Amino acid sequence: MIYLRILQWSVVTGAICLLAGCVTATVQQVRETATAMNEEDSIVVLGRRNRPSKAEAELDFVECVSRNLSSGENPVQVISEQQFVDAMFPWFEPRTAPLSTTDLPELLQQPLLAERIREIGLKYLVWLEGSTRQIAQAGSMSCSVTPGGGGCFGFLTWEKDSSYEASVWDAHTAKTAGRVSSDAAGTSYMPALVVPIPIIARVQNSACSSLAGQLKQFVRNDT
Repeated sequence: MIYLRILQWSVVTGAICLLAGCVTATVQQVRETATAMNEEDSIVVLGRRNRPSKAEAELDFVECVSRNLSSGENPVQVISEQQFVDAMFPWFEPRTAPLSTTDLPELLQQPLLAERIREIGLKYLVWLEGSTRQIAQAGSMSCSVTPGGGGCFGFLTWEKDSSYEASVWDAHTAKTAGRVSSDAAGTSYMPALVVPIPIIARVQNSACSSLAGQLKQFVRNDT
């Protein structure tokens, strides 16, 4: 098989860190086959739900990517995860759902499942893996209460990292079309002079919007 590899990098950095926290997002794309979508075609975004693991994308992140795909500029038609699970019963129920992408080709080629996929107009299945985690924390803060009042004093910072990968599968051919990954890192602050003021870096939101934006371009094969 001949693989066509196209790497596209996009970096967005917060310009005013003290007002909104600092976030840097990077998106990488690897294409293996050509893609295209017609108006009647749809896409579904799935996360591994049947067993807890470090590679299990959070449910709210899956919903965020789906929401961003179906809205904004150049939206695509999205089938919600629950609608897809109901339509594909019983193949994607928690007890019978595939554990990894290696199980997808055989599953998607089952005649009855393939027929249902055609009925709902599904063109691409996106399999999400990844997580958001806190990687560092620094500083200190102390709070006290006295007869004359009270308050907190100090300065805290913490860093979070969001790392997600979306495998895009052609639901008709049961072959992978490629992968899109999104990595975002950000630093949040909490200064306190009597009252703590959290300044939160929206790391997961940044990873979600970056990944969804690149997925739109990927499935439409926009340049």
